[in-house]
Amino acid sequence: MTIRVLLVDDQELFREAVAIMLGRDPRIAEVSTAADAHAGIAHVRGHAVDVVLMDIRMPGMDGIAATREILHLKPGIRILMLTTFDLDQYVVEAIREGASGFLTKDATPQALADAVVAAAAGDAAMSPRATAALLGFVREGGPAADPEAALAPLSGREREVAQALATGASNDDIARALFLSENTVKTH
Repeated sequence: MTIRVLLVDDQELFREAVAIMLGRDPRIAEVSTAADAHAGIAHVRGHAVDVVLMDIRMPGMDGIAATREILHLKPGIRILMLTTFDLDQYVVEAIREGASGFLTKDATPQALADAVVAAAAGDAAMSPRATAALLGFVREGGPAADPEAALAPLSGREREVAQALATGASNDDIARALFLSENTVKTH
């Protein structure tokens, strides 16, 4: 089996290092890169891709929205979410959108390559931290049945930030739109 991989990540150093590392694995035939979600979607439209490694948090369109669009275009592609976050909300949302797995960026090179191969074979791949977050989420019963009840503890400003996040806006986009610092947006 020859595997064609697309890595979508806005951090150039990380993107290039992972591409080099995956390119050395004999099970992987080709590694392409894209610097943002829009470039990743364009690449998928014009090229054969088996597995996409998708960063969740990127400027502009985030990885979860890009996952939704890519799977709409080509449902057979396997998408592994790559992120520094291991929060249950991201894990669950990524899975709901059709992701085949969720890996944190602290995964070892071997674990990352093995996850790509597993995804290409139709298996799911989850980092131990992401699995723990998902199990905790399931044990706690998932999200509140009433969305308004879940938002009740939030201030008006926190609701504005949450609504902007729900549309796929980046922290930087939200900060500019709401006249806040990016750190304040992250805190909310």
